[in-house]
Amino acid sequence: MELFYHPLSRYSQKVLLALYEKQANFYPRIVDLRDPVARASFQEFYPPAKLPLLKTHDGNLIPESSIIIEYLDTQFHLGTELLPSLPERNLEVRLLDRVIDNEINNPLFQLEKLKQVPVGHEFEIKQLEKQILTQFQHLDTHLSRNYWLCGDSFTLADCALIPCLYYGFEQMKLLDLDQLLRYWQQAQIRGAWMLVLEEVLLSKMEEDTGIRSIP
Repeated sequence: MELFYHPLSRYSQKVLLALYEKQANFYPRIVDLRDPVARASFQEFYPPAKLPLLKTHDGNLIPESSIIIEYLDTQFHLGTELLPSLPERNLEVRLLDRVIDNEINNPLFQLEKLKQVPVGHEFEIKQLEKQILTQFQHLDTHLSRNYWLCGDSFTLADCALIPCLYYGFEQMKLLDLDQLLRYWQQAQIRGAWMLVLEEVLLSKMEEDTGIRSIP
């Protein structure tokens, strides 16, 4: 398998988390869509030019982070079961995954874009921050009843949330959300996230210094 992704993309981080949880072997292919040459080359291979993208052993291309993770969960039976077999729990996991993507991750992307040129966008920034904070507060209440998002087991929903918390605890006032803080502390010592974070920090260092390490 090959994964086309970028380490600083939260949706890419979501899939990386799942791959490490499933103990799946894959060939990493980093694509920087901000580079016109890299984008053009990737677009020839995959016209929508969206990341992440999984190329399977038989050559099929699977886009969309949640669909990729569902594929991984059905194909790889080692490691963590990311989509529970019980229908009720499966539905809860899928619902939280969609809420996190649509109500937290996508608004975070909009917020980051606006903060690059904040002048004239102050009201929109405050509105987005309020919207995202409200969702984090809901999750804080939800976590008072659960160890991970959907009970005692790590699932697809956790793969969706943890990359968002990396930004959230850096840039937003979340420290008074006790359950979310507890959750974030336990997530940081989970092996799969530690592997993802190592790649994130390396990519950030390369961007800050302009030096790319030798693979």
